[in-house]
Amino acid sequence: MARAAEDVERLEPADRAAWRAWLAAHHARPAPVWLVLRKGRDAPLTQDAAVEEALCFGWIDSLPRKLDEQRWMLLVSPRKPRSPWSRVNKARVERLVAAGLMAPPGLSKVAAAQADGSWDVYEAAESLEEPAGLTTALAAVPDAAAAWARFAPSARKGILWWIAAARTPETRAKRMAETARLAAMGLRANFPESRGR
Repeated sequence: MARAAEDVERLEPADRAAWRAWLAAHHARPAPVWLVLRKGRDAPLTQDAAVEEALCFGWIDSLPRKLDEQRWMLLVSPRKPRSPWSRVNKARVERLVAAGLMAPPGLSKVAAAQADGSWDVYEAAESLEEPAGLTTALAAVPDAAAAWARFAPSARKGILWWIAAARTPETRAKRMAETARLAAMGLRANFPESRGR
């Protein structure tokens, strides 16, 4: 059962070193934290630095949320097994490894992802390569392929990520069919503004 946002611990480290020290001590805990960050360029812990440190210890960022006029929060949690890796985070890991900053827990998550295939799940989506099943689904629905081609590359990438993240072939096929059905109506699958229409 998902935890309510109010039930998740808040953590406001003084700086990058304090965040890294917290991760070193708590990386094995299963629960997420709301990482409280200050706004502005002078913030002692930037979002990029926070995400880099999280990756070093096998954690990942997800939801941002406004807290007040000076601060905001980022939900950070242990990376789940078989969770796909974005190209951006893979590049971050490459830099962190080269700099000698990756800690054993983070290296372990990377090795597991490379072994189970989740390291490369998003590669085709990042390059806007359509899976064969999607091409077939779009061709089967009148106007779907033409509408799909008009979607912005960023929208197509988001939909391709959603399809690629499906855990079973059945879910993947359903997502491709939904993509074609909605595209024929000019709507983008898995986009909030498309829901409920």
